[in-house]
Parts: sequence; structure tokens; C-alpha cells
Amino acid sequence: MIMLYGSQQDYDVLEGRPGHTPAWSADDVAAMHAFMTEWNDDLVKSGEFVDAQGLTAPVHARRIRLREGVPVVTDGPYAETEEVLAGYTIVECGSFDRATQIAARLAHTPHPEGAALAHEWYVDVRPIAGSQAEPEL
Repeated sequence: MIMLYGSQQDYDVLEGRPGHTPAWSADDVAAMHAFMTEWNDDLVKSGEFVDAQGLTAPVHARRIRLREGVPVVTDGPYAETEEVLAGYTIVECGSFDRATQIAARLAHTPHPEGAALAHEWYVDVRPIAGSQAEPEL
């Protein structure tokens, strides 16, 4: 599973709302979507694609915590710089190294010149429990 992260600020600039950084233009967003579509299509063509979903902005999230043994629900938004899971892609491939190679392509996701993320860019790659790709420690 390849997990992509983002913050409320990231969602805001992609939706045209300026914040600490300028909002992305429609062309910038279209370039990013085209890149992601090509990335997904390549996985479908290679037979490695299983599933992918994007998640809505953190402002739509609810967090349930235990306080003194009682579940307490908190609505979003999270702090602008708090990173949350933004989406995931599940691939079925020959090895953990291959999944890592697939995920590394995302490092080339286009962004506007001079754009800065509110956090360090990264994705996580983790085998699904019980999958054949679970590496030895």
C-alpha cells in the first residue's frame, strides 16, 4: 500500500484558496492530475493496480478519542500543518522493492515553480498484513 499525505493547507491551495502559499492555478492542478492519471494508468497496464482512493480534506474529518473511558468526537479542521492521510494506492507486484520503485515515481509529481509544501514531501510504502510482499526483518 502506498500512502500519500497532505495537510489542510495542501487541499486549500489545490482548491484555489491562498494561504501561507499562493493558490495553484487551474493549469497547475490539471498538470498534477494528468501526472497522477498517467501514474495510475501505467499501473493498470502493468497489471499491478489493485485499488486507489483519495480522501476529502481534513476539514471534513472527525476524530474519536477516549477521555476518561468515554469516546469524545471532535470535528475538523486539524491544524493547517498537521499531516493526514490524503489517499492511498494498493499495488500487487513482485516485491517490496518494486512497490518502492512505483512509489518513488511520485517524487516527480509536478507543482508550480517556487511552490513550497507546508511539510516535507514523502509517501509511505507498507505491505498489507498477510500479503506476499511482506519483507523479512
